[in-house]
Amino acid sequence: MQARWLTASREELIAELLRQQREIERLRREHERADRDRNRYRQQRDTLRKKIGRLEDQLDDARRKMYRQAAPFSRGAPTRAPRRPGRRAGRAYGPKAHRAIPRHVTERHRAPLPDACPHCRGRLHHTGTARQYQEDLPVVRPVVRVFTIDIGRCDACGRRVQGRHPLQTSDALGAAAAQLGPQAITLAAVLHTQCGLPLAKVSGVLRDRFGLRVTPGGLVHALHRAADRAGPTYTALRAQVRRSAVVSPDETGWKVGGQLQWLWAFATPDTTVYAILPGRGFEEAASVLGADFAGTLVRDGWSPYRRFDRAIHQTCLAHLLRRCRTLIGDHREYQFAPRIQRVLQHALDARNRYQRGAMSAHGLTVARGHLQNQLNVLIDRPGARRVARNFAAHLALEFPAVFTFLLEPDAIDATNWRAEHALRPAVVTRKVCGGNRSARGAHTQQVLASLLRTLHQRHLDATPIFDRLLRSTRPLTALASPTAAALH
Repeated sequence: MQARWLTASREELIAELLRQQREIERLRREHERADRDRNRYRQQRDTLRKKIGRLEDQLDDARRKMYRQAAPFSRGAPTRAPRRPGRRAGRAYGPKAHRAIPRHVTERHRAPLPDACPHCRGRLHHTGTARQYQEDLPVVRPVVRVFTIDIGRCDACGRRVQGRHPLQTSDALGAAAAQLGPQAITLAAVLHTQCGLPLAKVSGVLRDRFGLRVTPGGLVHALHRAADRAGPTYTALRAQVRRSAVVSPDETGWKVGGQLQWLWAFATPDTTVYAILPGRGFEEAASVLGADFAGTLVRDGWSPYRRFDRAIHQTCLAHLLRRCRTLIGDHREYQFAPRIQRVLQHALDARNRYQRGAMSAHGLTVARGHLQNQLNVLIDRPGARRVARNFAAHLALEFPAVFTFLLEPDAIDATNWRAEHALRPAVVTRKVCGGNRSARGAHTQQVLASLLRTLHQRHLDATPIFDRLLRSTRPLTALASPTAAALH
């Protein structure tokens, strides 16, 4: 070919040069078109990645809402082969029991044989006797007390003075002379604050079952008065939580006057304090615990909790395990999440073995060190998936707080179940009532809920506590800390 160009004419060379220029121009246009296609594909790829990330976030939000709002039996589609309801057969059934026979009998009745067989009208002869016991509630009607109050005036200062009977709960007279007693107020507080029953239904229960007529507005005023009397006790409970060695906090949304606020719960083994606050940040948590709280916080992964730099932290393993299951089930992440799940489960198994006496304290310490090393290696190798990298970044932040419970497994919980359980009655109330209409209603809610929840934890009857608070003529603290009570 080279020899042909040596003998080619000038016109042939010009024609070949023009042809090659046209070919170069064509290739240049194809190259530019390929560049435009490549850029367009890159933009489409980036757009799809953002869309996938947004859809994954929406899926996570939907998953969290489902767990927060739905009852366990209504989450997701029913299984094709559900497990038979009730206890398991065989050795897994557990201890068999029945209702115990009452020790005290109030009434005795006899059930004689009928005159004839109810089936064939034949003659009956007596073959023996048997006993059946029935426990029932008595018919309760209101006790109406009338206090004739002596009124006088001081000869020295001229001030008005009136008498007060120990059974009175108020000094009000005139239009407010008809008062509710402590038993009725206690029942109303339990039904509304602890059980989540609306005040209109509480009014109906008192009317239909006890013959006590009171309007929902009257109950509101009675509960406000009870909360005012319980104010010093609420302050003492907050101080007890602040001094506690281990506290589990959590928060949930709450409406006050239609505006979003947050209901906080701070739970210890024997005390729970609720606080309705305008936000869910560090400042709100520190207003109850104190910014210098130096105990152990068993909490979820909400970042403001990590600002308690003087506290010892334990992050909730149940939240981490749930996130692993979500990555496996919803995002098909089969590399990173299952390995994290195994490490966390091994930590719980080690705690259980220690508590059963199958592992020594030294063995538990060694196991904790191995688990920390395994988790550290996994965090550095999350893989290419965005959801796995996000989870690894979260674990890196929470790493110092993952295995704290293995240092004191009998004192520190591995999950924040105490706070989660403390929020459940409030969630029921929120579903039924929607929150509070006013700031005073929110104050009453947090005070009475704290008092009733703490009484439940300490296995105490609310009636004598409310009776003492409502009949007192001066502010008092009705609940001492369990340690102080034990000393006395």
